[in-house]
Amino acid sequence: MAQELAGRVAIVSGGAGGLGSAIVELFAQEGASVVVADVDRAEGDALVSRLGDTTAFRATDVADARAVQEVVDFAVEHFGGLHVMVNNAGVSSARRRFLRDDLSDFSHVMGVNLLGVMLGAQRAARHMADHGGGSIINITSIAGINAGGGLMTYRASKAAVIHVTKSIAIEVAEHGVRVNAIAPAHISTPINTDYDIPAVVRLMQPLPRQGMPADVANAALYLASDRSAQVTGIVLPVDGGTTAGRPVSEVRQLLTARPSEPPS
Repeated sequence: MAQELAGRVAIVSGGAGGLGSAIVELFAQEGASVVVADVDRAEGDALVSRLGDTTAFRATDVADARAVQEVVDFAVEHFGGLHVMVNNAGVSSARRRFLRDDLSDFSHVMGVNLLGVMLGAQRAARHMADHGGGSIINITSIAGINAGGGLMTYRASKAAVIHVTKSIAIEVAEHGVRVNAIAPAHISTPINTDYDIPAVVRLMQPLPRQGMPADVANAALYLASDRSAQVTGIVLPVDGGTTAGRPVSEVRQLLTARPSEPPS
């Protein structure tokens, strides 16, 4: 089978672990040269050591404009170009209820989750616009689509990623640069270690299958490849139907638990 990303160069921010490392591995399998951009040098070096010379690690704080420009320059110098940018790096916010949240982590969360995406998209698109176009993929979350309690700063950052993805897609389309977002849900990664994922799946996800990092990586491969040549400005949920609605079994249970209506 032909390698779908043969001859292409990609950067994956937050690529040392979780969803990012799954994307790095699949891209490398599909023929891409991949720069792992992350603050975790130990995990990044270990991943690159395992995958070989078609990957390279670069320590990168995505909230630092100079560091983002440096990783773009590194990709171009080390591998000869830049065709795909995956803005995956992200952090969670305080798990306090809103009335008890002091919002002290607001600047940090917005710096990584939103500013990091904007900087990554801008610096990648500047290169791509002068070199035949490319694909930018921003990782958001269903927390940016569906409203809910708690994690207010995280929800705000991910909702902003969705809107800015569509807006940037319009801005750079004339240069042949496509910009899309992926919204994962209920996937076991280090950012979700506080959640009982199987229980959440039963309550909220119509498709009973447990999502895996590889599912997000497959979506990223589609958006990075020529298969999505006519696709830009979209948000692709990888959520087992969560954004579509509650599981039928849960809705039935809620309905049968209601007290009978008194006769009229």
